[in-house]
Amino acid sequence: MQYKFIKYTKVWFIVSSIAILIGIGAMINNKMTIGSSLVYGIDFTGGSIMEFEFAEGLTPATDELFAAIDKAYPQSVSQMTITDLNTYIVQSKDMSEEQLQAVHESVTAAIGEYELLRFNTIGPKIGETLKKKAVIALGIALIAIVLYIAYAFRKVPKKVSPWRFGFAAIVALAHDIIITLGVFAIFGFEVNVFFITALLTIMGFSVHDTIVVFDRIRENLKKQGRDDTFGDVADISLNQTLTRSINTSLSTLFPLVALYVWGAEAIQIFILALIIGIFAGTYSSIFIASPVLTIWQERRRLR
Repeated sequence: MQYKFIKYTKVWFIVSSIAILIGIGAMINNKMTIGSSLVYGIDFTGGSIMEFEFAEGLTPATDELFAAIDKAYPQSVSQMTITDLNTYIVQSKDMSEEQLQAVHESVTAAIGEYELLRFNTIGPKIGETLKKKAVIALGIALIAIVLYIAYAFRKVPKKVSPWRFGFAAIVALAHDIIITLGVFAIFGFEVNVFFITALLTIMGFSVHDTIVVFDRIRENLKKQGRDDTFGDVADISLNQTLTRSINTSLSTLFPLVALYVWGAEAIQIFILALIIGIFAGTYSSIFIASPVLTIWQERRRLR
């Protein structure tokens, strides 16, 4: 059975447009309510992160720990969570050694002895620099992908420009990135360095899947009949690679879901971003990249 993917291009685009608009709306709402489109971690905003492990028998409520820290460093705590190992992870404003010592004395006096398992601090300037470098890294990756695909498809039949393949792949990648950002904006998940690593990984996975489809299009163009449109060739190619694309994505998603459910809390943001991005990437490789390429090529043919 041959599926007619290109025939329903408008449906695929409407689905993606709705998802993208919801995500952009969430980012705009976040900008208006919390001052930033995404919830940035201390990697990008600057600040300190501490992990407390209290002596056996001491299990303070989060409000109690918050009050003790607030007494030494007022209005500094931004987030506090209790891990499965019964440790307390606290995110706060940038903290000096003197302020950390004051927090130590206050917590010890109010609650009791503890071990500070972790203390990391990043200044606001460093955080801003990391944010800029992350954007630059994503931009360089996108440019490199366009150049690579244009080079790889340089021997495509002359009636199709290799640059069209590159820019169609970039449209699909932009779709995947925006969808992932939108989900994180909607649910208020924290964006940190691990998230940027996940985005770069998603881009690699998505473009690999897209190139497989494009490669079949290139080969099928050589066999194109006189009455076959570019859309017909794209449909044939998508049908030939559909099973492979779905199987590859599922075999990747299953272990990722297992890691997210049973893995360490420290990598959950990274894993979650991968799950969302791979799902979006599979969709875009089938329903976005090839239809975009087809629309572009068919419009050229009709002129």
